[in-house]
Amino acid sequence: MSSEQNPAPDDTAEAAGPRPRRLTYAALLAALEGLALVAGGLWVFVLGLTGDPDDRQQAVTLGITLAVLALLPLLAARGLLLRRSWSRGPAVITQLVALPVAYNLLQADSMAIPAGIAVAVVAVAALVLLVNGETTRALGIKGPGRAE
Repeated sequence: MSSEQNPAPDDTAEAAGPRPRRLTYAALLAALEGLALVAGGLWVFVLGLTGDPDDRQQAVTLGITLAVLALLPLLAARGLLLRRSWSRGPAVITQLVALPVAYNLLQADSMAIPAGIAVAVVAVAALVLLVNGETTRALGIKGPGRAE
């Protein structure tokens, strides 16, 4: 038995060359969504504590929930930047969850309509970037029947 240990297989894509721009843009959009969730969560949390909400406990809980939900896109963005194949799943899930949120914002009769447009544009753009073939190859994701 050899004294050398085999290194554990890494989840990174071993593709040569720099990270594709599409992958970088997808990571930036995911990070942007995560940061927006953190900002929104902190805003709701602070207003829940200092303002006059109908239900203080509900406002504080919503603020904490939004801040915790921000972890998913932030971790996905980090994984995308590091070319981890697992990171595409959480990033895609984040975009799919953002689409109904955008739809509900667009149905409002208020200042929420521009926010709905922004959320929809970011979600669709990120989805297009995430399912792109160049991104898939950079992450080392193989499709059905392509196992090598």
